[in-house]
Amino acid sequence: MTVPDVTDGPTAASQVLRVAIVDDDPFVLHALRAYLSSDERIEVASTFSRAADALAFLHKIRVDVLLTDVRMPEMDGLELLTRVRRQWPRTAVVVLTSFDDDEALAEALEVGARAYVLKSVHGAEISDVVRAVADGRVLLDERTVTRRRADHDDPTADLTNAERKVLVLIGEGLSNREIGAQLGVAEKTVKNHITSLLAKMGLQRRTQVAAWVASQRASGWRAGSRS
Repeated sequence: MTVPDVTDGPTAASQVLRVAIVDDDPFVLHALRAYLSSDERIEVASTFSRAADALAFLHKIRVDVLLTDVRMPEMDGLELLTRVRRQWPRTAVVVLTSFDDDEALAEALEVGARAYVLKSVHGAEISDVVRAVADGRVLLDERTVTRRRADHDDPTADLTNAERKVLVLIGEGLSNREIGAQLGVAEKTVKNHITSLLAKMGLQRRTQVAAWVASQRASGWRAGSRS
């Protein structure tokens, strides 16, 4: 599992994390509940087969981490993710899926998913994922990163125009606040762009981005616009 170091969030090591799970497959719900309940640092508050039921629950009970499937009837996981991020921005959302889907991955990262994990992940690793995202880190399944690297010689191929601008400014040594001021966006928006570009490029730390830009400039690389 790739763990980009984006921000120093509050540590989750000393507190019990409240988690909710959404998946229309009852077997997956049962397995995830069993895996997570075996960790004394995690409390599974509830499980749901419908995204709408999860939203109704969240209006009453706050959770630290929400795990959701992508492909579900009525309301899919990406719509659920969007609503949760808008209404409860402090709740970290983990997207779990059986499909290594580039489009879903890009959209999930764009709207604020803290992790994109294939369901074939080992059960014991799920607890690690929950604690990591609660600490403010962002995870991308290593198998997805490896495939994307193989598919694209240019690791910036999937970056949006905004992410490319942030990439260049990181390479110039600007802080998140300075980047936000230069681009006319909030510092939080800059952090979201960095989260996304790290995942897309298969990098773990902001300093790796700066080093990559420096090395590419030496070889004549330019951050072109994406049409």
